[in-house]
Amino acid sequence: MEGSSETPDVKPEKKPGDHMNLKVKSQDGNEICFSIRRNTRLAKLMKAYCERMSVAPDSIAFLLDGKRLREDQTPEELEMEDGDEIDAMLHQTGGMPLL
Repeated sequence: MEGSSETPDVKPEKKPGDHMNLKVKSQDGNEICFSIRRNTRLAKLMKAYCERMSVAPDSIAFLLDGKRLREDQTPEELEMEDGDEIDAMLHQTGGMPLL
C-alpha cells in the first residue's frame, strides 16, 4: 500500500517511572506483586490484595517500614520506590484475660 496517508499509531508519552511495582508480603511469607501508578491511592492496592487473599479489608493492617499505611495515601507522597515491600499483617483480636 504505497502512497497511503495512514499515520502510525501514536501512543501517549509515558513518563519514566509513571508506574511502579510494589510487593505485598503476608506474615506467612507469600508475596503478591502489583503494578500501580505513583499517584494512585493505596486503597486500590489494598482492596485488590484482600480480594485475592479472600480476607476482609478491616482484618489486615498494611505496613511500610513498620508504619501503618492509610487508604488515602499514594506511593508518591510516601516517596516509595519501585520494588518496595509492604507488609500485610492480620489483626489479632481476643486473647486471654489476665488473672
